[in-house]
Amino acid sequence: MTTTYAVLSEGLEKRFADVHALRGLDLAVAEGTVCGILGPNGAGKTTAVGLLTTLLAPDGGSARVAGYDVVREQDAVRRHIGVTGQSTSVDIELTGRQNLRLFAKLHGMRGATGRARADGLLAEFGLADAADRAAGTYSGGMRRRLDLAASLLTRPRVLFLDEPTTGLDPHSRNQIWAAVRALADQGATVLLTTQYLEEADQLADDIVLIDRGRAAATGSPAELKARIGSYAEAVVTGEAALAQAAAALHRLTGAEPRLDPVRRTVGAVCLDPTLTVARIVRELDAASVPLLDVNLRPPTLDEVFLRLTDTANSREETVT
Repeated sequence: MTTTYAVLSEGLEKRFADVHALRGLDLAVAEGTVCGILGPNGAGKTTAVGLLTTLLAPDGGSARVAGYDVVREQDAVRRHIGVTGQSTSVDIELTGRQNLRLFAKLHGMRGATGRARADGLLAEFGLADAADRAAGTYSGGMRRRLDLAASLLTRPRVLFLDEPTTGLDPHSRNQIWAAVRALADQGATVLLTTQYLEEADQLADDIVLIDRGRAAATGSPAELKARIGSYAEAVVTGEAALAQAAAALHRLTGAEPRLDPVRRTVGAVCLDPTLTVARIVRELDAASVPLLDVNLRPPTLDEVFLRLTDTANSREETVT
């Protein structure tokens, strides 16, 4: 079965004066999927979105969105995408209904067609009861939902969400997550940049980890977790035991342990599939580490992120 890509880029380059924001970024996002774009601050995530949505021009490489070239066919790209940026674009002095009807007119939907589409989206995003209130009276989560609704007025084939839940409380974040899942179920392609790794773990079919302007790793959340093995963690009884436990886990796994003095935990990634809890306990017991608990579990996406970006950074530092 041939895969059709909603977003495809090869070797994207972008500089801002002396800052090399993108250094040959390759992306391949299949139609009808949610792709999570992750990376440290300054990795190039927002720059990539700017290039793919025609807001910025690349200095090198190529990209196609919804089948159209982002440089030669900008108007066609814009007709087929929706964008929700880091800051809401709604007018806080207008009501929710007025905001959506205004955006509908800007998109060329006039009369009954625009009004019906706006009212339908207000209902779909749970804003019908607040539709005639000024957007300035909305909570942060409500404004983000209104902003997301505005980006869907034209039923875009590809939707770009640039950190859509930043600053929201857990309840509001869950509402946005539900909306994104519904869009994917309806066949839309979603590119989601986020600082919340749990968000990508919950929503993304595939993840692209960007580091220093390149794709450092790609795959499903499960595939990326499998790349770094398991995570061994010990809970010790006193702060002085942290160093002892760290040394023991380092001998056992060969990885640099992570210490949490508040939780009194020491953890390390392990690539050895034969490692068992019993073996960890024996190693720590031999080192006279006072233990409360030991566990061996799959890594979280946070641990994948830290491990793979550290690996990418160390490789680049070695090269340079």
